[in-house]
This record gives sequence, structure tokens and C-alpha cells, in this order.
Amino acid sequence: MRRVIPILITVFSLIAFTLSAQRSAELGVVIGASSYYGDLSPENASSNTSQYQPSFSFFYRQNLNKNFGFRANLAYGRLTGDDSLSDQVFRQERNFNFESSVLELGLIGEVNLFGFGPGGNGPRFSPYIFGGLAVFRFNPLTEYQGQTVELQPLGTEGQGSDGFGNPYRLTQISIPFGAGIKYAINDRINIGLEIGLRKTFTDYLDDVSGAYVPFDVLRSNNGELAAALGNRTGEFLGTEPVDVQEGALRGNPDRDDWYMMGGFTLSYTIFSDRGGNGKVGRRRGGKQFGCPTF
Repeated sequence: MRRVIPILITVFSLIAFTLSAQRSAELGVVIGASSYYGDLSPENASSNTSQYQPSFSFFYRQNLNKNFGFRANLAYGRLTGDDSLSDQVFRQERNFNFESSVLELGLIGEVNLFGFGPGGNGPRFSPYIFGGLAVFRFNPLTEYQGQTVELQPLGTEGQGSDGFGNPYRLTQISIPFGAGIKYAINDRINIGLEIGLRKTFTDYLDDVSGAYVPFDVLRSNNGELAAALGNRTGEFLGTEPVDVQEGALRGNPDRDDWYMMGGFTLSYTIFSDRGGNGKVGRRRGGKQFGCPTF
């Protein structure tokens, strides 16, 4: 996993260098929202506005031609989940909650369905679809007795102690994919709207996946705080810790977590039509167009 980030950075650099002679390139931002889907999502997650948190990203887009392009993307968002938002009593009694920031570095390919030509190179409007590969960093936190606590170091499902496996990694791979629309207001400014899902390969965005560990076992192996946060039903009921039947599940270990990012896009065409004629670019009507001069 540690090798993934340098590989992606190298790929981004090579793309920017080798494609510099292509049609156009843009620098842009996406401002919108992020959300999470997993074991702590409410049943009506799609309509529950508390699930949506601010997100933003910066990107460099290289347009190969009117139909295809690549984008190097650096994104930041926040994810939250809370059993108190559930309509199900057993979920409320389970009493888990989390929040996490997500920092994502991705390489994304785009297909413009109608063709798109920023910088005066083609159609001004097009829907598009995208997909790619990303590496992201997360760190689930929870509130306990007025304090913010990092969950991964505790091993709330016994991780790190004999017989329970290693702690899950906070740096993971995801597959971003989605769709959007884009419109070139003029030869420099482009706007749009997009929504993208992230397929992950971890069930621990929320620190909840497998089975409960008996309270005394978890306290003996990983400490008092791990035991308290590994089973929070007693905290909800206002009683002593409530032990559960051995093997009872905290979450669904057969389904990995997902997250979503989307929003409004704004980009600036930094150069256009640099193909082998040696010119920086052309506007509609024949005037040259390229990077601003001062």
C-alpha cells in the first residue's frame, strides 16, 4: 500500500508530460458534498441530509480529444454515521457513531458522450461518464464521555491481539466512478455538475464490521476503552456493560463500505489545441488562445 501513492504521482506526472501536445488542459475545482454508505447508515440514507458533509477537490484535466480525457484528482471530504438516526430499535441500542475525514488522490478517465471542446475546440456541452483508481486515507473517530477518540488504534473487534488478526489499514484503494454534465461558458471558463461513487475494499470506514468480542476478553487484551467502545449498548441503556452471545455480529462483514463525492465543477482552460503545429491554441474565429500573459 505504501507504494501506491508514489506510483500514482509518477503516473500523473507522466500523463501531464506526455500529453502536453494534445488538444487542451484545464485546472479546476469541485465543491459539493460527501456521504457514506455502510453499517451505520440510516435506512433512508439517500434522503437523510445529516449524512451529507462538505467536500471539495482540485483537479488537472487533460483532454485527449473531444470524446476522451484524463483527470488527476485531489479530494477531501467528511463521512459520518450514527445509529441514533436509525428507525430500528436494535440499531439504536447498538449505539455506535463515527466521523472521519477522507483525503483521496485519484486518476480518472472521462468519456464525453456528445463530445466536448473547451478552448473553442468543439461542442460546448456534453454529459460524461468517468471511472478510475484512487488511494485514500481515513481515520474513524467517535465521541465518548465528551472526548473525541480514534477508534482504529483501540482494536474494538480485537484487532492486534492473538486470534483476532491485524488492525485494518487507514490507507486504502477505491474505484471512483460516476457521471456528470459540463458546459463551456466561453473559451476559458467551464462549469458542470457531477456525482461519483467510490467502491472500497474495506468494511472499516466506520470501525464496524465483524463480531463482538466478549467484554472481559476485549478489556483484558486491548484495554478498558476498547471494551467500552466495542459494545456500547450498556451506555445507551444506562446500565453496566451488556455482554452478548459469542459470535454475535456488530455489522455485516460480507459487505464493504462505500462513499460518495459530488458537486459543482468549475475549471479554467490553461491551454488549447497544442497539437504538432507549434501554436499554443486558437479561439473560435481564428484568434490564438493559450495561457494568459502578463
